[in-house]
Amino acid sequence: MSQGFITALYLAAGILFIMSLGGLSAQSSARRGNTYGVIGMLIALAITAFGAVHSYSLLIIAVGVGGSIGAVLARRVQMTAMPELVAALHSFVGAAAVLVGLASYLHGTTFPTRAEAVIHEVEIFLGVFVGAITFTGSIVAFGKLRGLLRSKPLILPQRHWMNLSVLAACLVMGAKFISASGTGGLVPLLVMMVLAGLLGVHLVMAIGGADMPVVVSMLNSYSGWAAAAAGFMLDNDLLIITGALVGSSGAILSYIMCHAMNRSFISVILGGFGADEGAAPAARASGEPQGEVTPISPSDTATLLEDARSVVIIPGYGMAVAQAQYPLYEIARHLKARGVTVRFAIHPVAGRLPGHMNVLLAEAKVPYDIVLEMEEVNADFPSTDVALVIGANDIVNPGALDDPSSPIYGMPVLEVWKSTTAIVMKRSMASGYAGVENPLFFKENTRMLFGDAKKNVDAILTELRANASLSAA
Repeated sequence: MSQGFITALYLAAGILFIMSLGGLSAQSSARRGNTYGVIGMLIALAITAFGAVHSYSLLIIAVGVGGSIGAVLARRVQMTAMPELVAALHSFVGAAAVLVGLASYLHGTTFPTRAEAVIHEVEIFLGVFVGAITFTGSIVAFGKLRGLLRSKPLILPQRHWMNLSVLAACLVMGAKFISASGTGGLVPLLVMMVLAGLLGVHLVMAIGGADMPVVVSMLNSYSGWAAAAAGFMLDNDLLIITGALVGSSGAILSYIMCHAMNRSFISVILGGFGADEGAAPAARASGEPQGEVTPISPSDTATLLEDARSVVIIPGYGMAVAQAQYPLYEIARHLKARGVTVRFAIHPVAGRLPGHMNVLLAEAKVPYDIVLEMEEVNADFPSTDVALVIGANDIVNPGALDDPSSPIYGMPVLEVWKSTTAIVMKRSMASGYAGVENPLFFKENTRMLFGDAKKNVDAILTELRANASLSAA
């Protein structure tokens, strides 16, 4: 296979990856964008198989094992587990970058000049550094999203100075690594790898649960840059292009999400640098009760929905866990048939993965035109009769706007309390993933519908259908 033909295929695959990112930017074109990405990846694999492989037996084994694992995961992993799966996949990219860097260094490539050798060693150093941070940071993110680690941030004394000290030590190891001859720099490289791994753990441990969707996006960016570094080490143009696309798009998404949450991008990526250490809200610290809640039944909820002119549904992670999106859309269709205006409101960080709720609603065939972003719907809540919150907590917390002591203070939220009636579905009064109490539950116009979201949604749908049958009779 000629180098010119390989370059042309690289260019075609790169264009397909760009078209894929463009398609994934909107729900209506997401399926097409995914198809572009699959075709581009198949081209990339074909180029690798026929142009840069010397042992096809090893390639067949690797593709067979990896493909089998991927196929099983694709069939078995539920959408509720997608956030932690994505974090785990990011860790694989980081680990691959570390292994490629070590292998590239031990291979002992000879360069015509010392300058070229130094450039290659810098590529190795950066690839291993970013890869190690990505690997361990992704493992911690997986643990937090899976519930194996606490979601609250780990605040160590002088943690910023600790991070700077570790970074300085890594730079010292980098200088020793580059100045070493032959493979004498292996020990400094390994020491730096361990230090970078510890830095990745500490950075993500210091980030609280409310910011975990940003962390997932941030780690996606890190994995892209790690892949790009591996591309430089392997002299693979397509891997460089792909890594740069993933890294830059992940960084842009992280910035957009931070802006939507009124968070500092630098604060999040540096593990909370400059963030308020966080005093507990006064009521919680003193042990004072927040107030009394007003419960509601599925039957009364159905009545309120039927009598409404405008309904806004706010899905959250609890909806994903209960898989309640399917009967929920049936409720929306039933209400729409009665002349009720029904819309879905999505917060940028609803769930634990960027776009998590959008994917779930698309899976249930909810039309794209009634799924609105927070900025599009917030001004409409004062004219909304019923705001139905299903399994969401932190994204509808009024404390984010009026409680300076709240850890999520300053984060824009869906202002459901401005509607005539806000109905909140929850299993219990437990706090959300960020561990923050929600004053919404105790407001006069809030009604609490306790229990499993799927069972309650099914009960509401049954009640609506029964009322429709009685009306028709």
